Order: sequence, then structure tokens, then C-alpha cells
Amino acid sequence: MWHAECSKRGGFRKPSGKVDTMQLTGTLSNELSRYLDLNTREIQLTAGNMANIDTPGYRAVGLDFEAEMRQAMRQIDSDEAVGAPRVKAVDGLIVRPDGNDVSMDRESLNLAEAQLRFKVGVALLKGQFTGILNAIHADAK
Repeated sequence: MWHAECSKRGGFRKPSGKVDTMQLTGTLSNELSRYLDLNTREIQLTAGNMANIDTPGYRAVGLDFEAEMRQAMRQIDSDEAVGAPRVKAVDGLIVRPDGNDVSMDRESLNLAEAQLRFKVGVALLKGQFTGILNAIHADAK
């Protein structure tokens, strides 16, 4: 039975009084969303590294994208809250005499990879929502 308050929340009230809602997104959408969030964070970190290329003593920071994505997928699958990615100093870089270890070549490559992954993620998410829209509009045809 529909109730005005329930329809505002996108669901219907069961005889028990609980509201059922229909979800248009699922685990894949949540994983793609996290994928895009991690890419965005990596782009931000890379931009910060590039902005500090001339800052004496600055050390490049980054994240392990694959490890963070695996962790996020485990958390999503188990319905845990997905935490913030672990940002850490990048090891093994050549330190200049001023103490800075940022390499513009390395950061440019990281930025290009993150942008490419982001484009792929957007295309996958777009494809998923296109499928949902096609299913919705299938009844109208």
C-alpha cells in the first residue's frame, strides 16, 4: 500500500511498517564509484607533488592504487564502511640536494595513467546506467 511519506523516500510501506526501497545501483556501481574516487585522489596527490617540485625538503606522496581497490572491494562485499585511502611517502626516488624527491617525468606518467583509468571508469559507469535506462524505457516501447 502506497503512503505519501513512503513515496517521497522512494519506497513502499510493508504491513510490518518497514519501508522497502528499490535500488537502481548495486555492488558494481559501488565498486566503480570507489574506483573513480581512488583515481580522483591519486590525481590530487600527483597534482600536489607537481605543485611542490621546487619546495625544498618536500617528499612525493602517493597511494597503492591496486591495494586500495582490493581493500575497497572487500569492504563493499562485506557491507563495511569504506575508509579513506592510505597515503604514504613514495620510496626509492632520487633525492636532490635540496631534499626534494619529486620527478616531473614520474608525476606526469602517474597523472596520465590515473586520467586514463578515470576515463575507463566513467565509461563503465555510463554503460551500467545506460543499461538501467534501457530497461526502464523497454516498457514504454
